[in-house]
Amino acid sequence: MEEKERQVYHYEAPSSPFRKIPKPYFAGFWIRFFAYIVDLIVIAALNGIIVNPVLRILQVDMSGGLFSLVGFVKTILFLLYFILMTKFFAQTLGKIIFGLKVIREDSEKLTWLNVLFREGALRFIQKTILPLYFVVAFTPHKQGVADLMEKTAVVHENLMALSESRLMA
Repeated sequence: MEEKERQVYHYEAPSSPFRKIPKPYFAGFWIRFFAYIVDLIVIAALNGIIVNPVLRILQVDMSGGLFSLVGFVKTILFLLYFILMTKFFAQTLGKIIFGLKVIREDSEKLTWLNVLFREGALRFIQKTILPLYFVVAFTPHKQGVADLMEKTAVVHENLMALSESRLMA
Protein backbone atom coordinates (compact mmCIF):
# COMPACT_ATOMS: atom_id res chain seq x y z
CA MET A 1 0.00 0.00 0.00
CA GLU A 2 1.15 3.45 -0.89
CA GLU A 3 1.51 5.90 1.98
CA LYS A 4 0.00 9.33 1.49
CA GLU A 5 2.17 12.27 2.29
CA ARG A 6 0.96 13.90 5.44
CA GLN A 7 -0.01 17.56 5.06
CA VAL A 8 1.72 19.89 7.44
CA TYR A 9 -0.08 22.95 8.68
CA HIS A 10 1.74 25.94 10.01
CA TYR A 11 0.75 29.36 11.22
CA GLU A 12 1.44 32.35 9.03
CA ALA A 13 1.01 35.74 10.61
CA PRO A 14 -1.25 38.03 8.63
CA SER A 15 0.88 40.23 6.45
CA SER A 16 0.47 43.96 6.68
CA PRO A 17 0.90 46.15 3.61
CA PHE A 18 3.03 48.36 5.88
CA ARG A 19 5.68 45.59 5.83
CA LYS A 20 6.52 46.66 2.27
CA ILE A 21 7.47 50.13 3.49
CA PRO A 22 11.01 50.41 4.93
CA LYS A 23 11.08 51.15 8.67
CA PRO A 24 12.89 54.52 8.35
CA TYR A 25 9.89 55.84 6.40
CA PHE A 26 7.67 55.73 9.49
CA ALA A 27 7.65 58.85 11.63
CA GLY A 28 8.86 58.13 15.15
CA PHE A 29 7.79 59.53 18.48
CA TRP A 30 9.98 62.64 18.64
CA ILE A 31 9.25 64.07 15.21
CA ARG A 32 5.54 63.47 15.76
CA PHE A 33 5.85 65.12 19.16
CA PHE A 34 7.44 68.25 17.65
CA ALA A 35 4.76 68.36 14.93
CA TYR A 36 2.12 68.13 17.67
CA ILE A 37 3.77 71.02 19.55
CA VAL A 38 3.55 73.14 16.36
CA ASP A 39 -0.12 72.16 16.05
CA LEU A 40 -0.76 73.22 19.66
CA ILE A 41 0.85 76.59 18.92
CA VAL A 42 -1.37 77.00 15.83
CA ILE A 43 -4.47 76.11 17.87
CA ALA A 44 -3.46 78.57 20.63
CA ALA A 45 -3.05 81.27 17.96
CA LEU A 46 -6.49 80.46 16.51
CA ASN A 47 -7.97 80.66 20.00
CA GLY A 48 -6.30 84.02 20.55
CA ILE A 49 -7.30 85.45 17.17
CA ILE A 50 -10.82 84.03 16.78
CA VAL A 51 -12.32 82.39 19.87
CA ASN A 52 -11.25 84.77 22.64
CA PRO A 53 -12.32 88.02 20.88
CA VAL A 54 -15.71 86.54 19.87
CA LEU A 55 -16.39 85.26 23.38
CA ARG A 56 -15.35 88.62 24.88
CA ILE A 57 -17.69 90.47 22.48
CA LEU A 58 -20.47 88.10 23.58
CA GLN A 59 -19.46 88.88 27.21
CA VAL A 60 -18.86 85.24 28.10
CA ASP A 61 -17.04 84.60 31.39
CA MET A 62 -13.47 83.68 30.32
CA SER A 63 -12.43 82.20 33.69
CA GLY A 64 -14.14 78.85 33.19
CA GLY A 65 -12.41 75.49 33.09
CA LEU A 66 -12.82 72.49 30.80
CA PHE A 67 -16.54 72.13 31.50
CA SER A 68 -17.37 75.78 30.79
CA LEU A 69 -18.50 77.31 27.53
CA VAL A 70 -14.96 78.56 26.89
CA GLY A 71 -13.51 75.08 27.49
CA PHE A 72 -16.14 73.49 25.26
CA VAL A 73 -15.53 75.93 22.38
CA LYS A 74 -11.74 75.52 22.62
CA THR A 75 -12.06 71.72 22.68
CA ILE A 76 -14.29 71.82 19.59
CA LEU A 77 -11.74 74.06 17.80
CA PHE A 78 -8.94 71.66 18.83
CA LEU A 79 -10.78 68.64 17.43
CA LEU A 80 -12.01 70.43 14.28
CA TYR A 81 -8.47 71.54 13.47
CA PHE A 82 -7.16 67.96 13.52
CA ILE A 83 -10.24 66.48 11.79
CA LEU A 84 -10.44 68.97 8.92
CA MET A 85 -6.71 69.25 8.27
CA THR A 86 -6.26 65.48 8.28
CA LYS A 87 -9.31 64.84 6.08
CA PHE A 88 -8.50 67.42 3.41
CA PHE A 89 -4.69 67.31 3.43
CA ALA A 90 -3.79 64.08 5.33
CA GLN A 91 -1.57 66.45 7.32
CA THR A 92 -1.82 69.18 9.92
CA LEU A 93 0.38 72.28 9.76
CA GLY A 94 2.83 70.63 12.16
CA LYS A 95 3.04 67.56 9.95
CA ILE A 96 3.46 69.75 6.85
CA ILE A 97 6.39 71.59 8.44
CA PHE A 98 8.11 68.33 9.38
CA GLY A 99 7.24 66.54 6.12
CA LEU A 100 4.88 63.96 7.63
CA LYS A 101 1.68 62.51 6.24
CA VAL A 102 -1.06 60.13 7.42
CA ILE A 103 -1.63 57.14 5.14
CA ARG A 104 -4.00 54.19 5.25
CA GLU A 105 -2.77 50.61 5.21
CA ASP A 106 -4.55 49.93 1.92
CA SER A 107 -3.17 53.14 0.31
CA GLU A 108 -6.68 54.52 -0.21
CA LYS A 109 -7.66 58.08 0.66
CA LEU A 110 -8.67 58.71 4.29
CA THR A 111 -12.44 58.48 4.75
CA TRP A 112 -14.58 60.65 7.01
CA LEU A 113 -15.04 57.68 9.35
CA ASN A 114 -11.26 57.14 9.54
CA VAL A 115 -10.66 60.78 10.33
CA LEU A 116 -13.56 61.26 12.74
CA PHE A 117 -12.55 58.23 14.76
CA ARG A 118 -8.76 58.78 14.53
CA GLU A 119 -8.65 62.54 14.99
CA GLY A 120 -11.90 63.08 16.85
CA ALA A 121 -12.69 60.37 19.36
CA LEU A 122 -9.22 58.89 19.81
CA ARG A 123 -7.43 62.28 19.84
CA PHE A 124 -9.78 63.36 22.65
CA ILE A 125 -9.05 60.14 24.58
CA GLN A 126 -5.28 60.48 24.05
CA LYS A 127 -5.35 64.11 25.18
CA THR A 128 -7.16 62.96 28.32
CA ILE A 129 -4.85 59.95 28.94
CA LEU A 130 -1.45 61.34 27.91
CA PRO A 131 0.61 58.12 28.29
CA LEU A 132 -1.26 56.67 25.29
CA TYR A 133 0.87 58.93 23.07
CA PHE A 134 3.97 56.91 24.07
CA VAL A 135 2.66 53.79 22.28
CA VAL A 136 4.23 55.25 19.09
CA ALA A 137 7.71 54.68 20.52
CA PHE A 138 7.17 50.94 21.00
CA THR A 139 5.33 49.65 17.93
CA PRO A 140 7.14 48.25 14.86
CA HIS A 141 5.66 50.74 12.41
CA LYS A 142 5.65 53.66 14.88
CA GLN A 143 1.86 53.59 15.13
CA GLY A 144 -0.11 55.19 17.92
CA VAL A 145 -3.29 53.79 19.42
CA ALA A 146 -5.40 55.67 16.85
CA ASP A 147 -3.20 54.39 14.01
CA LEU A 148 -3.50 50.80 15.19
CA MET A 149 -7.27 51.00 15.48
CA GLU A 150 -7.77 52.77 12.14
CA LYS A 151 -5.01 50.91 10.24
CA THR A 152 -3.13 54.09 9.44
CA ALA A 153 0.45 55.27 9.90
CA VAL A 154 2.35 58.54 9.83
CA VAL A 155 5.18 58.49 7.30
CA HIS A 156 7.87 60.83 6.00
CA GLU A 157 6.19 62.28 2.91
CA ASN A 158 9.41 63.00 1.00
CA LEU A 159 10.74 59.46 1.43
CA MET A 160 7.44 58.03 0.21
CA ALA A 161 7.46 60.34 -2.84
CA LEU A 162 11.07 59.38 -3.58
CA SER A 163 10.18 55.67 -3.46
CA GLU A 164 7.17 56.17 -5.70
CA SER A 165 9.23 58.10 -8.25
CA ARG A 166 11.85 55.32 -8.28
CA LEU A 167 9.14 52.72 -8.83
CA MET A 168 7.76 54.67 -11.79
CA ALA A 169 11.20 55.14 -13.39
